[in-house]
Amino acid sequence: MASKYKRVLLKLSGESLMGNQNFGIEPERLVHYAKEIKTLVEAGFETAIVIGGGNIFRGLQADKSGIERVQGDYMGMMATVINGMALQSALETQEVYSRLVSAIEMREVAEPYIRRRAIRHVEKGRVVIFCAGTGSPYFTTDSAAALRASEIGADVILKGTRVDGIYTADPEKDPSATKYDKISFSEVISKNLKVMDMTAFTMCHENDMPIVVFDINIKNNLLKAASGEEVGTIVHCDC
Repeated sequence: MASKYKRVLLKLSGESLMGNQNFGIEPERLVHYAKEIKTLVEAGFETAIVIGGGNIFRGLQADKSGIERVQGDYMGMMATVINGMALQSALETQEVYSRLVSAIEMREVAEPYIRRRAIRHVEKGRVVIFCAGTGSPYFTTDSAAALRASEIGADVILKGTRVDGIYTADPEKDPSATKYDKISFSEVISKNLKVMDMTAFTMCHENDMPIVVFDINIKNNLLKAASGEEVGTIVHCDC
């Protein structure tokens, strides 16, 4: 059966790159993600990625360190560039063509973000890695994922996490929590479930952009999620 998705945007958190470490990038985890992304490309999916930077620095940590919020947010954006460069290198090792695209201009290491060029890259089968968030402070990489997915005309956001979907409560804290296979945007809001930050979630809701939350650490889960198989939880429009 043909997939209902053609162009997908994968949202990867910076923390996902840490693996079992408390900081930085775990090489084995990086290789795993590169191999998972390769399966998407080989299956014919047009693929883009937004990556976070929480494994290196989070803008929200700035207050605790005495760093002014806006400055801290820009530091967080720089962390996503480091992660993007690492992921691009891992993809090249897997012989996957990619482009690192930054919302903050730094031509020596990444292309500047130009919407039409980014769309052309994915149309040609190149993996586009979006880094530096939206390029503006006060916005998370979740917001960047929602924005870029809408801008490039993605069919779905695949939010790779360490849990296998959305639950009635945090399954790591509440063993009685039950998993949703499907849930509407309105239900997520009414039940105050944490899927993305509210700015990102509202943007997806307004643009009827489905979100699939799944465990990316399980082999082949990324391809299954992109193919529309029942993996994780899908957040769908209320129609």
